[in-house]
Amino acid sequence: MIKVFIADDHEMVRIGVSAYLSAQPDIDVVGEAANGLEAVERVLALRPDVVLMDNVMPIMTGAEATAEILSQWPEAKVMMVTSFLDDDKVYPALEAGAVSYILKTSNAKQIANAIRKTMDGEMVLEPEVTTKVMSRMRSGTTISLHELLTEREMEVLQCMARGLANQEIAAELFIALKTVKTHVSNILGKLDVQDRTQAVVYAFQNGLVK
Repeated sequence: MIKVFIADDHEMVRIGVSAYLSAQPDIDVVGEAANGLEAVERVLALRPDVVLMDNVMPIMTGAEATAEILSQWPEAKVMMVTSFLDDDKVYPALEAGAVSYILKTSNAKQIANAIRKTMDGEMVLEPEVTTKVMSRMRSGTTISLHELLTEREMEVLQCMARGLANQEIAAELFIALKTVKTHVSNILGKLDVQDRTQAVVYAFQNGLVK
């Protein structure tokens, strides 16, 4: 039995996908979450076999939640199920460690089959995503480290550059202090710097501060 967890901020999506998957003889939906932070907390507690992760969610994006989950549980299998194929959505998700990336326009049977393949260690990618990845590999294109930052992480970095402490950042962006700390940790890791000061220096050197 494959234990599946569903993270999506749209209740009807969770209900619909859960209903179909629960009817499969080899799949058991063990939990749900309506935002990225909740997904991190519940996935780490439940340890499902496969996580279906929406990319655009409140508090933490799917990419951010995936990175946080894998930082504490490297064996996790996260499958991004999203409506977006934009570069700024695809690459952060794959960089974060998502092993599969499919669209919500996939029918229920395709999602179930993708879950089975992901469980077996296969990478399931939308054709458009495969094309993007292969094109970048062939061109040898390199990206700047800050291109790996999500929109929210960029906002946090800009707040850091203004000298705001974590509590002040939380208040300004209307997010939890714990979430700010997670974002700061992700920023330091993605920019390959040791502390906040180095991150701020990087931001100024690369013209990231508004």
